[in-house]
Amino acid sequence: QWGTSGYMEVLQQWRSNGGLQCRLNVTLCDSVPSVQPVYGAQHPPLDPYLKETKLNLNNLKTKKASSFHEFARSTNDAWDIDDEEEEDFLSAPRLTVATRSNDSEVRDDPTRYTNAGLKCSQEHLGLKVCRSCHQKQQSLPARPVIPLVARISDQNSSGAPPMTIREKSRLDKFRQLLSSPSADLDALRKHSWSGIPREVRPVTWRLLSGYLPANTERREQVLQRKREEYFGFIEQYYDSRTDEPHRDTYRQIHIDIPRTNPLIPLFQQPAVQEVFERILFIWAIRHPASGYVQGINDLVTPFFVVFLSEFVEDDMENFDVAALPLETQRNIEADSFWCMSKLLDGIQDNYTFAQPGIQNKVKALEELIGRIDEDVHLHFCRYEVEYLQFAFRWMNNLLMRELPLRCTIRLWDTYQAESEGFSHFHLYVCAAFLIKWRKDILSIADFQGLLMLLQNLPTIHWGNEEVGLLLAEAYRLKYMFADAPSHYKR
Repeated sequence: QWGTSGYMEVLQQWRSNGGLQCRLNVTLCDSVPSVQPVYGAQHPPLDPYLKETKLNLNNLKTKKASSFHEFARSTNDAWDIDDEEEEDFLSAPRLTVATRSNDSEVRDDPTRYTNAGLKCSQEHLGLKVCRSCHQKQQSLPARPVIPLVARISDQNSSGAPPMTIREKSRLDKFRQLLSSPSADLDALRKHSWSGIPREVRPVTWRLLSGYLPANTERREQVLQRKREEYFGFIEQYYDSRTDEPHRDTYRQIHIDIPRTNPLIPLFQQPAVQEVFERILFIWAIRHPASGYVQGINDLVTPFFVVFLSEFVEDDMENFDVAALPLETQRNIEADSFWCMSKLLDGIQDNYTFAQPGIQNKVKALEELIGRIDEDVHLHFCRYEVEYLQFAFRWMNNLLMRELPLRCTIRLWDTYQAESEGFSHFHLYVCAAFLIKWRKDILSIADFQGLLMLLQNLPTIHWGNEEVGLLLAEAYRLKYMFADAPSHYKR
């Protein structure tokens, strides 16, 4: 049986540790092995195939997380590395793509965990595995793979119906703004709010992020200088990645990269993983106040995909990046680094020690929901669901783990058009996103069921229409509450 004091810690570790969710008959051991807290740890959602899991929750009062540190201690996403893996890491900084692919498959398909060479629950969680349950787990149907990148463009993508008159007019307007001697950034933001056409999204993102100057004549010169500067950092710092001062940082990056969008073949290519490792390592050592924090690896992907789309018309998720000219690969990498850096400059307090930015945003979300939908707020209070238990990831990863990549890219069109979109407007998007599921939330009357819903929201088939409605509701909430402090508080 579950001990009341240990329930919360074990349940959170079971959900989060290493991405392994096995169907278990669990008994609480005398003590749960302590796990080193990792600030910014991503908490992967529970697998929908595990709905049959039954826990004895009768007459159980869950233990509230009274502080961020307590929550961080009980929700860790760092995979333990055994002695053999540690030796492999030190002797061969680059693991083979086959090994990393297996690790990623384990995280997103628990039925394959025996093929990955990873130790299961006895060693990671202090729990016992029932052999019959394990056999049932292996019989689960294979998880369907749904294209996540091929649909990132607007309706005027390759293979889609021809552009409407309105879409063509919007594209012409963007081209007119971008080709003027000095781009009107205010007008560009206004037109970008409702989405940017695929054909002009890369240059528009460079402009709106502040990476590219508005003056047309200076753009090529600035691009060349910044790209050379980035590869200067590579030459200066990257060889030190296995030295003692940076070894732990590089190891964590090396572990996290294959877990970034593991269902998309594009991100399992060695060439792409090496690009991400360089970007994240250079950013980490140039920002010692925060360093690398789990979750930052997700923030590279939208920029990388958008800049890659300049050279790939369709089937991007299976495109071989190594087939591109080396100069093109280098340009995509450098531009992704600088644009990600510009984004993080505005939300860096999300990733400094104890992550005060995320703590403040989660608290603000709680207060906002209490004001705009008291029923949902009281429902969480009744079943002792803490906002930090689900909204931490929403703030840490900017909803990237809740939405398909194509939706994230559309969402970021608006974030870059909004003033303080990533740091401020994101709060209202999260509020609108939560209220979107109010009917489902109110229909569930237990702690575990609520967290399972909130960590597995059914958005896999979302597209531009759903994101547009979400943004419209977020704008309404911002208009009502952002400049009305007395309305903001209950």
